[in-house]
Amino acid sequence: MGDPQMSWNRVEANAPAASKPVAPVAGIWRTLRSYILWSHERGSVQYDVMVTLILLFVFFSPKFINFKDKPVEHNPHRTGVVVMPDGQGGLIYQVEGSAVAGEDEESRRGELLAIIEPISGEVTITKVEAERGRSGRVEHYKVWVERK
Repeated sequence: MGDPQMSWNRVEANAPAASKPVAPVAGIWRTLRSYILWSHERGSVQYDVMVTLILLFVFFSPKFINFKDKPVEHNPHRTGVVVMPDGQGGLIYQVEGSAVAGEDEESRRGELLAIIEPISGEVTITKVEAERGRSGRVEHYKVWVERK
């Protein structure tokens, strides 16, 4: 019948290789883990890819994501505004009388709000007092505000 060793070698040579099934998911997780932990050398392709992705995020995210940040608008009024605490945790704004030209209460409040909001952000006016000089002309407006 032949050499048993020989037949054993033939069987081993012809038998399918018993190996672990290839799991592509494990390779993906390993790659993601290496990017998250930043385990690549400087100058490698992976390092360059991460830096490129970070730069793309920094430069293009403001175009697609509303971060709800607004620059402070330039105050067109060159007026002196003094901010004082009211003693109850709020603020009082003292605005020069020459900065406001409104005839009625509503237009004066609108002008005062346009002067105060670039300084303080969005607020509502709760109280306005006009301080008059000896001549009867309004010298200052004291404005109590509340943040929205």
